[in-house]
Amino acid sequence: MGALGLGAVRAALSQRNYAIYTAGNVPSLIGTWMQRIAVGWLAWQLTGSGFWLGAVAFADLFPSVVFGPIAGTVSDRHDRMRVAKTSQVLAMLQSFTLALMVTFDRIDIHSLVAMTFLLGVITAFNQPARLAMIPSIVGREHLPAAIALNSIVFNSARFIGPAAAGAAILAGGTELAFYVNASAYIPFLVALTLIRLNPEPMMVRKPQGLWKDTADGFVYAARHPGIGPMLVMMMVAGVFSRPMIELLPGYAEVFFGLGAEGLAALSSSVGIGAVVGGVWMAARGRTAGIVTIALAGHMIGALAAILFAATSWLPLGMAAAAAFGVGMTTSGIGTQTVVQLAVAPDMRGRVVSLYGVLLRGAPAIGALMLGTLSDLVGKRAPLIAGAMVTVVAVLIMARMRRRLAETLEAPPA
Repeated sequence: MGALGLGAVRAALSQRNYAIYTAGNVPSLIGTWMQRIAVGWLAWQLTGSGFWLGAVAFADLFPSVVFGPIAGTVSDRHDRMRVAKTSQVLAMLQSFTLALMVTFDRIDIHSLVAMTFLLGVITAFNQPARLAMIPSIVGREHLPAAIALNSIVFNSARFIGPAAAGAAILAGGTELAFYVNASAYIPFLVALTLIRLNPEPMMVRKPQGLWKDTADGFVYAARHPGIGPMLVMMMVAGVFSRPMIELLPGYAEVFFGLGAEGLAALSSSVGIGAVVGGVWMAARGRTAGIVTIALAGHMIGALAAILFAATSWLPLGMAAAAAFGVGMTTSGIGTQTVVQLAVAPDMRGRVVSLYGVLLRGAPAIGALMLGTLSDLVGKRAPLIAGAMVTVVAVLIMARMRRRLAETLEAPPA
C-alpha cells in the first residue's frame, strides 16, 4: 500500500502540509519531554515517594480518560485546527506559569499535581484533534509512513528531551526546563497557521447532542471486529507494563543508584529504541502484517520490562530500556495505523480519542497502581508481575491474529 521503503518516507515528507507540520512538531515535542522529565524529577525531589511519582503521572495522563471521549466528539463537530491551536496556547501558558511558581518558590507536591492535572485536561482536547487531522494533512496513501514518522519525531524527542532536561536541571533547575518548554510551543503554533487541511467529511449524521454522539463513538469502537480487540490489548499493556516510563525516576535511583543524569540516560535509552522501531516501521510503508507486528511489539515491551526490573547492572538496564522502546513504538504505530485506516471518517475524532484515552489514561492508572504497590512491597515485584499480565494477554490475542488481520489489513473497498 503506497510507496515502500525509504520511498515511503520521502513521499510523506514531500507533502507540503506534512513537512510544515513535522518541522513545527519537533521543537514542541522536545520541550514536552523536557517538561515531563523535569516534573517527575521535581516530584521525586519534593517527596522521595513512589506513590507521589505515580500520582503526578496519574494527574498528567488520567484526564484523557475523563475528557478524551468528549474531546473526540468536539473534534468531529468543530474545526479541528482551531481546537489544536487553542489547546497549544493554553499548554504554553501552563508551562510558563509552572516555571514562575518554581522560580518564586511557590511550588509543593499538591500544587505540582494540580498544575499537571490542568495540562492533562488541555492535552485531552489537543490529542484527538491532532490525531484526527493527520489523514487530512497527508492523504490516505501516505498514512502508514506518516504515522511512523510522527512516532520517530516523538521518540527522537524522547531521546533529546531527557538529555536536554538533565542539562537544564543541572544548569538552572527544573524551572529552566519549564521555561524552555513554554518557548518551544511557538514554532508549532506557527506551523499550524501555515497548514491548509485537505477536506474530509466531518459528521455525516445530524448531531444528536454531545453525550449521545460521544456514546456513539464508544459503541462503534466496541462493535468493530478489529478496532475493539486492538484497543483492549492496548489497554492491558498500558496499565500493566507501560507505566515503567512514568516511574523511571524511582527506578533509576532504587535499581541503579542514579540521579538526574542517570534518569536522563535511561529515558534516552527508551527513546533510542523507540526511534529504531519507528524508523523500521516507516521504512516498511505498508499495512500487511501490521497486526502481527503490533502484538509482537507488546510482547517485546513486556519481556523488556521484566528484564529491566530484574537487573541492577546499568548497561543491561539501558539495553532493556531500549528494547522496551522498540516494543512500545512498534505496537503503538501498528495500533494507530490500523485504527486510522479502518475507522469511518465521520467517526475518526471519537475513535482516535479512545486511542488517546488508552495511550494516556491506561498508563496513568497503571502508574498509580504500580507506584502505590512499590511503596508497599518494593519496586521490582510489581513491575515484573504487571509485565507478566501483558505477556498472557498477548498470547490470548495471538489466537485471533488472522481474523484481526483480515479485518484491519485489507485495502479499503
